[in-house]
Amino acid sequence: MSVFYALCVVFFCSVLGGCSVIKAPYNIVKGTVKGTYYGVKGAYELTAGTTKLAYTVGKFTFKVVKAPLDWSLGNQDIEKIDGISPKEAIRQGRVKNAPYTVKGKTYYPMSVEEARSYQETGTASWYGYETLRNNKGSMTANGEVFDPNGLTAAHKYLPLPTHVKVTNLENNRWIIVRVNDRGPFPSDHNPASGNRIIDLSTGAAKKLGFFQKGLARVKVETVELREEG
Repeated sequence: MSVFYALCVVFFCSVLGGCSVIKAPYNIVKGTVKGTYYGVKGAYELTAGTTKLAYTVGKFTFKVVKAPLDWSLGNQDIEKIDGISPKEAIRQGRVKNAPYTVKGKTYYPMSVEEARSYQETGTASWYGYETLRNNKGSMTANGEVFDPNGLTAAHKYLPLPTHVKVTNLENNRWIIVRVNDRGPFPSDHNPASGNRIIDLSTGAAKKLGFFQKGLARVKVETVELREEG
């Protein structure tokens, strides 16, 4: 977030009143040069009218399905996206890096350009196991079916979707995940939980070897993708 933009946000909030802004504390590594490109086989963006796709990034396979709009959001604390209801924003395709509000606080995601050089080290958690018991299913913040066994993640500031490499610094295991949801946010009984930098799906946590432990110290970095012929 630029200094000018941040000052504008603070000004307008002071005029309107009652606005709580979360400034993005993510790390942008200037001049980062990615040494590895990950080949993508198959389409990797949902297009108009497409409800399902499958593709691989390196050795990792992803299956993406658009959720019915009558499904509930996995994170029901999201109050607004781009100033309108979350489902209306999803329907209009206004989600990618739009500001959104959770429990009265507004978060401002980074731009696509900023995301290209993002990397950060911090604590990862996992979520989603409880959705296995749902009769229907749940929807991610960008309108996809949440699959707890898939390789996905929630992030507060990355554009949706973005692919990132996550390395468990405690055992050196790494995977690539599709960021398609928002979080993790501070819980009412543990405000410090909002300091976690990424919330991984159950399946991703198992592959990284911290499912039983619950938390792990990780490095998160966006990856460059290119289509393979």
